[in-house]
Amino acid sequence: MPFLGQDWRSPGQNWVKTEDGWKKTTLEENNKVSMESFCKVKEEECFNKENLLISLGYEMSAKKRRKDLMNNNTKAPYFHREKWIYVHKGSTKERHGYCTLGEAFNRLDFCSAIKDTRRFNYVVRLLELIAKSQLPSLSGVAQKNYMNILERVVQKVLDDQQNVRPIKELLQTLYVSLCGLVQDMGKSVLVGNINMWVYRMENILQWQQQLDNIQINRPTCTDMTLTDLPASLQLSIMHRLSDGRDLVSLGQVCPELGVLTEDRLLWKKLCHYHFTDRQIRKRLMVSDKGLLEWKKMYFKLSRCYPHREQYSDTLHFCTHCHILFWKDHPCTANNPENCTMSLSPQDFINLFNF
Repeated sequence: MPFLGQDWRSPGQNWVKTEDGWKKTTLEENNKVSMESFCKVKEEECFNKENLLISLGYEMSAKKRRKDLMNNNTKAPYFHREKWIYVHKGSTKERHGYCTLGEAFNRLDFCSAIKDTRRFNYVVRLLELIAKSQLPSLSGVAQKNYMNILERVVQKVLDDQQNVRPIKELLQTLYVSLCGLVQDMGKSVLVGNINMWVYRMENILQWQQQLDNIQINRPTCTDMTLTDLPASLQLSIMHRLSDGRDLVSLGQVCPELGVLTEDRLLWKKLCHYHFTDRQIRKRLMVSDKGLLEWKKMYFKLSRCYPHREQYSDTLHFCTHCHILFWKDHPCTANNPENCTMSLSPQDFINLFNF
């Protein structure tokens, strides 16, 4: 049995186990070996800690990248791929939670819908309704997604120089809503730092300024223009306009068009297009000659009632399989046409207010 402690017969000497066996060392040699072993252990600990920190850093950066992808960065929107989603309104043992408005807004393909002229007005109207009352109910990801989609809408209008007025009204509605919501930031109304929302409000003002600076130049070609067409064709084109303000603006181009925009049948069709017969009967206006003033009735009805909304393409909801979709989907019902209903932007929001 080797002697493990200090040898009392030779003070200052120790038995130390080495690769070659037990050896007797002096105190100075023992301290030197101890210091070397101590330094070696410390080096290994520092190396391990450094590797641990590096691995943690890699793991955190990987998590941040995954989070950024899920949060739908402006530069890399990988998030909007689905053309339909399942809307569940209850919680069961097999499925927990609810499908919220923000979740549907995130998962449906609204980015591609903006590029489609048939769906553009639908998306703009939906953004306007959310800006009026539903923005605080969205999650932080959905609020960020809302601003990203809005930026794309504004950029499309700036590039195409079309639909300028609806976007101006949308930005004005959103700015007024944010002015009231930013004051309640301490009440968990909006998600994020107040400076971030102030910066977004500054962007809205900048977009409004860019839209105000749009100048549509007259074409330099000498081809036939609208005023060169026969009056019947000009009236036929005016019947395609769905907003009375567009007719008023068109009538200010020249006196000849101004006379045509006063056509009573034109304003009568506009009234019946946007309002119900009951609403029209409540707001009848008769001239001194005993004729109905359809133009005045239209603007009076516009102040009292919302316009009836009609879109070329809308979101649909299947009551059989609870699928919300842009296009047709394979339904298992015997007669899918009877269980599929078209949703207006307000109906889309009401679908989640249960």
